[in-house]
Amino acid sequence: MLFTLKKIVGGLMLPLPLLLLVIGAGIALVWFSRWQKTGKVFISVGWLLLLLLSIQPVADRLLKPIEESYPTWHGSERVQYIVVLGGGYTWNDAWAPSSNLISNSLPRLNEGIRLWRANPGAKMIFTGAAAKTNPVSTAEAGARVAESLGVPRSDIITLDQPKDTEEEASAVKQAIGDAPFLLVTSASHLPRAMIFFQHVGLKPLPAPANQLAIDSPLNPWERVIPSPVWLMHSDRVGYETLGRIWQWLKGSSGQPGEQ
Repeated sequence: MLFTLKKIVGGLMLPLPLLLLVIGAGIALVWFSRWQKTGKVFISVGWLLLLLLSIQPVADRLLKPIEESYPTWHGSERVQYIVVLGGGYTWNDAWAPSSNLISNSLPRLNEGIRLWRANPGAKMIFTGAAAKTNPVSTAEAGARVAESLGVPRSDIITLDQPKDTEEEASAVKQAIGDAPFLLVTSASHLPRAMIFFQHVGLKPLPAPANQLAIDSPLNPWERVIPSPVWLMHSDRVGYETLGRIWQWLKGSSGQPGEQ
C-alpha cells in the first residue's frame, strides 16, 4: 500500500502533472470563483514553467549535473557480474523482443551487454518484480531480450522480487555477496542507486547508461522549439530529485532517522 501511494503521490509531483494541476486550478478559479487575478497568475505561471521545461537549453542544463556524477565505464578491471537495474517494460509476444523494454530499460540493457562482452565469463544480473497486471517480471523481460541478442541463458541471473532500487540492492547483496560487479543504470539514476548499494555494504563500480542531456551540436530550431523530448528530460530531474528527498527523509538505509 505504501509503495503504491508513494508512486501515485510522486507521479503527481512530476513537472507535467503538477503544472497541469496548477493550470487547472487557475482555470477553476477564473470560472468558478471571485479570485480572478489569482487564477490568471496560476495559469500564467503554469504555462510559462511548462514552456521553459520543454525547451532543450533549460531541460538539459538541469539534467546535466546529475548525469555527470559518473563517467561512462571504460575501465580495465575485470568483474564477475554485470548488474542491470530494471526500468520501464511490458511484455507482448507479438512484438520484437527489444520493443518490450520501454524508455530507460533498453539503453541500460545495451550498455550491460557491451560490458558483458568486455568481461568474458561474467554473469548478467537483471532485477525487478512483475507489474501487477503482467505475469512477466521486469527482470525476466530483460533476460529474454538479452538472450535474443546473443547472451546465453546460462550467463543470466534474474532477481524478480525487488520492487524498487532499495530492494534491488538488498537482493544483489544476498545473491552475490562481496563479489566485484558493475552497476548499470541510467546516468540520472546512478547517484541515488549507488547510495543504496553502498549502504548494504557493497562496492559497485558505477556504469552509467542512457545519458540524455545534450551538449553536442543540434540544429538551432531543436534548441528553441518546445518538445516532449525535452520535457521528458525535465521529468527525469524531477523524478530523481524527489527520489533523493525521499531517500534522505527515510535515512540512507531506508529507516526513518537512521544514517
